[in-house]
Amino acid sequence: MNPNNTNAGDFVKITTADKVFEGHLMPEYELESKNFLFVKLKSGYNVGIRKEKILNIEAIEKAEPKSAVESEKEDENADGKILILATGGTIASKIDYITGGVKPAFSANDLLNTVPEISETGVRISGKQILNKFSENITPDDWIKIAGEVYKCIKKGAKGIVIPHGTDTMHYSSAMLSFMLKNLNVPVVFTGAQRSSDRGSSDATLNLINSIYFASLNPEKFHNKGVFVLMHEGTNDKFCAVFRGTRVRKMHTSRRDAFGGEKFARLNFFEKKFENNKILEKDEKNETLLDTNIEKNVMLLKYFPTLTAEIFEFLCEKYKGIVIEGTGLGHVNESLIASIKKAMDKGTFIAMASQTIFGRTNLNVYATGRKLLKAGVVSCEDMLPEVAYIKLMFALGHYNRYEDIKNFMLTNIAYEINERSEI
Repeated sequence: MNPNNTNAGDFVKITTADKVFEGHLMPEYELESKNFLFVKLKSGYNVGIRKEKILNIEAIEKAEPKSAVESEKEDENADGKILILATGGTIASKIDYITGGVKPAFSANDLLNTVPEISETGVRISGKQILNKFSENITPDDWIKIAGEVYKCIKKGAKGIVIPHGTDTMHYSSAMLSFMLKNLNVPVVFTGAQRSSDRGSSDATLNLINSIYFASLNPEKFHNKGVFVLMHEGTNDKFCAVFRGTRVRKMHTSRRDAFGGEKFARLNFFEKKFENNKILEKDEKNETLLDTNIEKNVMLLKYFPTLTAEIFEFLCEKYKGIVIEGTGLGHVNESLIASIKKAMDKGTFIAMASQTIFGRTNLNVYATGRKLLKAGVVSCEDMLPEVAYIKLMFALGHYNRYEDIKNFMLTNIAYEINERSEI
């Protein structure tokens, strides 16, 4: 046995005294015992083989050379490459078999090596680790960092960007980058996984490969410029769905097709299928700009029947802006309207989204809504509540006057508002 002749990513045949294993050799990680070699079987599962029991290792197929997947130190020349900017999350995690929990453990290149099928895309890829967090730990400062890294890669000539990210707050991050990165001329694709890549039912491989495929498509032909989220479309392994970064949210705790919204496209790299669901306007070429001025002191508040004026007024003292998730068309208990008017007179900007998620707010239909309009509340059209919250952070980072903030909130900046709601 000579393990030195094999490298992570190689398809190997390992012979022990009582069994033969075939699969891709996995990188070694700090969480794992150094007494084991780990192999990704064809079934998708990983198996650990005690080194002392191995009689022979044979490399059946060598992994792609570094021209296909390059190291993190080699991304200074990004020209024509797809860059993987890893931030953590389940897609970059594995099961810690000591505790049974899932931990972030992969760097960008570990992630690429863990999915050897990526070599089939035929594109030049480079990986870089910029964060290593589960997405519930992502902060506004992290959004600024991610946007800055994307901008630097684009200025260096990247063909596209793929951002592996935890799924819980991925739609917040995709919305924020949709506002921070203006005039994008390349695709920036957020992707994730509901199940870690060492599980047989993992969605990591298909999501990552299709994200790289989508990011490598010609923007002039496929109109894939901008910020997107790409995840599993259904419960099978056929298609992935692509959504605009401002028209998507996580809709399920654990299903692989957890993300819903307005589909931009669906695709399957292995069958070379791409179906665009949108009638698209003509893309314009402008210089990409980075703008990270945001106001962090903003709250997304879900209205509930026992929300009192006292609690609401206390929150208004703490936050410069509040997006209320109202009921139905955008309503709250009438007893709160006086407190809302008082807060707005003091300078707190208040906007209204709907907790129904889909559909459009309309404060002109019922008396309660008209009173809210009179108090100064701005209706957020058909923006998703999380997107309205992100957009208000961005608006308050740029404007102080009520009319300027209102006009910005009601202007379609990054596909967050549809002119009309369709069934």
